[in-house]
Amino acid sequence: MTLTAVATETRTGRSLVTGAEFGTLAAFCADEYGLERCVAERVVDQALALVFVMGTSGDGASMAPSRLVDPGWHTLILHTGWYAEWCERSFGYFLHHQPKATVRTRGLMTDVVGRIRAAGFEVDEGLWGTAAECNPPACCGDGDGC
Repeated sequence: MTLTAVATETRTGRSLVTGAEFGTLAAFCADEYGLERCVAERVVDQALALVFVMGTSGDGASMAPSRLVDPGWHTLILHTGWYAEWCERSFGYFLHHQPKATVRTRGLMTDVVGRIRAAGFEVDEGLWGTAAECNPPACCGDGDGC
């Protein structure tokens, strides 16, 4: 008996939009939130993957971005006309923003990351890691005292 491994390729949030759209979103995110362009690109990539999973699962109300991915989510919704059209094209309805900043727990972030990964997307662990999982003042954020 021969077993054949099936390679499963992951996709990126970036792949969900055109290059021009991604460039516009990343530039806005960098300027609006004071991020280096390469960081803003990572943030927008993860936000696109998150919102796509929220929209296609129909269970977006139980998901939230990490503190570090949140600017990407806001970048998408601040481009209201584009965002509304992208939602309709991607999953057939407008996905409303329902802030959950007070519930960013390690368990929720682990679940969200698992769901993004299960949907076939690459996960940028650095944007979902320990510093992103907790809310000050309960956690120090990036310091070693967490």
